[in-house]
Amino acid sequence: MALLYMPTPFPVAELDAWFRADSMQTKRGAMQILEKLHIIVMKQDDARQTRYELYKSFASSLRQALEGSGSHRSFGVPSHKSEERRVSIDFLDSYSQRQWENILFYLVGGTVGFRNPGGQDDGFTFVLRDTNAQVWSLLVAYLRNAPQQRMSETDILNFLFMLGSLELGQDYSTATLSATQLQMLEDLAEFGIIYRSHKAASTFYPTRLAVTLTSDAGALSQGSGSATGGGSTAKGFIIVETNYRIYAYTNSLLQIAILSLFTHMRTRFPNLVSGKITRRSIGRAISYGITSAQVIEYLETHAHPQMQKTKPFLPPTVMDQIRLWEYERERMETSQGFLMRDFANEGSYRDYVQYAKDNGVLVWQNDKQRMFFIDSIEVVGAKIKRDMQKARA
Repeated sequence: MALLYMPTPFPVAELDAWFRADSMQTKRGAMQILEKLHIIVMKQDDARQTRYELYKSFASSLRQALEGSGSHRSFGVPSHKSEERRVSIDFLDSYSQRQWENILFYLVGGTVGFRNPGGQDDGFTFVLRDTNAQVWSLLVAYLRNAPQQRMSETDILNFLFMLGSLELGQDYSTATLSATQLQMLEDLAEFGIIYRSHKAASTFYPTRLAVTLTSDAGALSQGSGSATGGGSTAKGFIIVETNYRIYAYTNSLLQIAILSLFTHMRTRFPNLVSGKITRRSIGRAISYGITSAQVIEYLETHAHPQMQKTKPFLPPTVMDQIRLWEYERERMETSQGFLMRDFANEGSYRDYVQYAKDNGVLVWQNDKQRMFFIDSIEVVGAKIKRDMQKARA
């Protein structure tokens, strides 16, 4: 802040005078980070004296933010609707929670029999994360897909950071938004991050999912008692006993589906479900890509207030046994064979994997890294030779 309004660069020697001798290493580390972030720049004057200066673009933007000057587009343009015509914060919370839970329920719906859960390993681990982490994971994937949709990545980032600075309950005009940002409104409304009364509406409302993008506050209001994903809750609802039995005070299908990922569910009442953590249920969770640490973290995050009176929240024997069941499945088995990798493209990899499967020599495969392991090289080696001969012909 001292550099912000200085007309000339600040000498390093004077900056050093602000720090105690035993804090110089911390100061150097902080300055290196600021340089990497392009917030400050080190320069030498005519007298070869080293000085620090803020990047001009950063300094200008920070001054405008502090003074409320410059374009208001960076912080949205508030609508001038009367208070009576605006939707309530309770409505926005209900809307965002409903939309977000629909996404999560799609990912875990197979566990309660709504569809086949196969091929959803990443989705199962996704639902156990904190809600803010879930939202950012989805938005990062959205940003990566932007070039394919012919959307400006810069406009997307600008809009996302703008959302984090908006006020919950205030509606904002769409008049200053770019074509990319207008297209984003439709997608973000489906995610529950913003609300629009209809697609042609000239205003939009940021929901709690939006205004907490740049903070560590809870991304969803838990006033209804229906917590979402791994996000923090105002009131926990899960009781875990030393005999591995679980009692969850919930009527949410989403919460029941999430618990079903790692619990053998037994009974269900209007506001209570019960089940038991077993070797088989933990083994099923691990096969989905869920780790023991994620299971334990979820149970701790949603522990009933009665359980939160003791530390740790969960019985130590239960936590240790969950970890042991995971370690049982991680025992190493050796097998002699050949590792096939470095394929030129996805099509070539898929072709050889299928050929190995058809001939019964495939032992293991990793589609993400395009490699597989076979116990015999003769059959696959013969195919490689034939393909090479065809390529030369």
